[in-house]
Amino acid sequence: MTHSDRLRSLGLDLIPAQTPIGNFRNAVRAGSMLYVSGQGPAKADGTLMKGKVGIDVTTAEAYEHARLTGLNLLSVVAESVGGLDQVKRVVKLLGLVNAAPDFAEHPAVINGCSDLMVAVFGEAGQHARSAIGVGSLPNNITVEIEAIFELHN
Repeated sequence: MTHSDRLRSLGLDLIPAQTPIGNFRNAVRAGSMLYVSGQGPAKADGTLMKGKVGIDVTTAEAYEHARLTGLNLLSVVAESVGGLDQVKRVVKLLGLVNAAPDFAEHPAVINGCSDLMVAVFGEAGQHARSAIGVGSLPNNITVEIEAIFELHN
């Protein structure tokens, strides 16, 4: 089963990649590596999932926001390299959680994205990762995640 087939088997479709909100690219390829800029939890219609995790948003809701962010990462990958089947493996994720000062479940939130990567890429979706809390994120989004992928030559 291809990566694209696995995504469809999860009942998910890629959505158009969001336009960057600053002077940067959504992704840059260097050799066989694809560096994907931080993406947020944006629905296909552009609606952003907003709020402070631990105050406005529960851990379970933020997990789903991180999963949506993972789908947005995959959309950038597909648009950048011509499809998900060009991915050899997921190398690293950096997950940022817009968290209340006393929030301590950052890894549980970012698991939403990590679990999606494993579901889509199997063993090649296992990756290194950091999950940290921050005082704020652009547009008050709940999570932002950036990623590094290795591509087939």
